[in-house]
Amino acid sequence: MTPHIGQRISAQYAELSAQEQRVAAFILEHFDDLAVYSAADLARVTGVSKSTVSRLFKRLGFESFQAVKHHARQLRNLGMPLVTDAQAASGDGERFKRHLAREQENLRRTLGAIEPHTFEAILQAMDQARRLLLVGFRNSYPLAMHFRQQLIQARAEVSLAPQPNQSLAEELVGLGAEDLVILFGFRRRPRLFEELVETLATLPCRVLLIGDATAASHAERTDWWLECSLDSISAFDSYASAMSLISLLANGLLHQRLAQGRARIDAVSELYQGLDELSS
Repeated sequence: MTPHIGQRISAQYAELSAQEQRVAAFILEHFDDLAVYSAADLARVTGVSKSTVSRLFKRLGFESFQAVKHHARQLRNLGMPLVTDAQAASGDGERFKRHLAREQENLRRTLGAIEPHTFEAILQAMDQARRLLLVGFRNSYPLAMHFRQQLIQARAEVSLAPQPNQSLAEELVGLGAEDLVILFGFRRRPRLFEELVETLATLPCRVLLIGDATAASHAERTDWWLECSLDSISAFDSYASAMSLISLLANGLLHQRLAQGRARIDAVSELYQGLDELSS
């Protein structure tokens, strides 16, 4: 990925004129709101001319301010939390309506894209696998952890990787054709992710990839691919559709093995009581 505008400013800051530095400092302090401003806005709030603003952006490698705004939106699409509409999350009750509409659209797009026969094949693989290994990094890790907590109540041999301060290699050794890896690949993935996908493709295990659209390029190296829409009304991604998909998969697995699942849930509940782990 080429350096984003904040990195470009940091690299060239000492070489900028005093007026350009004033604009650059404002951008760094209001980076999350960059896509909201116009060139005239930047000139006005920093007390410089529009030509100074234009000259700064050209020095930073942008042909025009529209190119800067496009750059900011690209960063947002890659997962960098940038505000692209200053009014998106304001307006009292209206924000709830906009949020609800966006969440509903995310769910519609996520669940509507799943072919029923693909979903059933995934459930069957989850049911029949000797071992389920759930893998997630950064934002994907809590999703993988929550999914494991659901699955472990319905079946045995469900593990999570990477464990805190641990490496992955030990978890991958011994994976066979009867095992299933569920890999979460939501955006802003670590560099290790691509190498992990390539490594899993060389192993006999099957792989289910769950992620947003930016992970689609890795789908051809996996057995199944489920895409979740993360769009929100402002800067931070919404993982509601991902959590809904996790619920759907966990419930699907339970119904796939209802007798065994109920027996395991009952056994877990008895141990909860025996250990006095949970409050009422």
